[in-house]
Amino acid sequence: MQTKELAELTGVSVRTLHHYDKIGLLVPQKDEWNGYRIYSENDVDKLQQILFFKELDFPLKKIKQILDDSSFDKEVALTLQRHLLVEKKQRIEAMLNTLDQTIKNQKGEITMTNEEKFTGFDFSNNPYEEEARKLWGDKVVDKANERVNNMNEQEQQSIKESFEAEFRHLASIRTVAPESEVAQEAMNHFFHYLNDTHGNIYSLEAFASLGEMYAADERFKKNIDQFGDGLAIFLKSAMAIYAKNN
Repeated sequence: MQTKELAELTGVSVRTLHHYDKIGLLVPQKDEWNGYRIYSENDVDKLQQILFFKELDFPLKKIKQILDDSSFDKEVALTLQRHLLVEKKQRIEAMLNTLDQTIKNQKGEITMTNEEKFTGFDFSNNPYEEEARKLWGDKVVDKANERVNNMNEQEQQSIKESFEAEFRHLASIRTVAPESEVAQEAMNHFFHYLNDTHGNIYSLEAFASLGEMYAADERFKKNIDQFGDGLAIFLKSAMAIYAKNN
């Protein structure tokens, strides 16, 4: 089928399918006469795999690595995806129940304990920390964690507010050219700010890699773009330029 037909079948936009083709995630054959993209049954199955992984919050770059791996086993992947989706469903159901109870508590119908208010929340698996360990290694991440863990609650709250202020400032200049003096002065401040906050763990290379991750990983992109649409993409470019020039 052609791109429009696949888009109508799956609900995935034509633009998204073109993007998947561009990055090598889902590359259809091209009609030799008119150049139109032609998707086979295997392409349809592959798109299903991509959407399952996306639903589980895998970034596109990681999905491509998984699907391109010569050891990839579709049956094993489907079994794993089902297991992970069941876990996600259970967490969501638990949180929905907590939300229902919280509404009743707000209305005065019941009284919740502090422990009950947080039933269903699970922070034991930190995807950001996992990604950081892949990029910079255990030693760097452990050092940063130790620094944070040694802070008291007031200090940690102060760091959180400081980070939000930093990103609000960066969002305010996101429409200027990444290579401009304004942008690069902001990157210089951001680079030193991160190192001052985390204990000098960022080399220029790591700084550029962080910018790449801001834009490539949908989890990071979503959190960063809440300060201003397009901020993650702007940071990716501006941080790369700063690393290259310094």
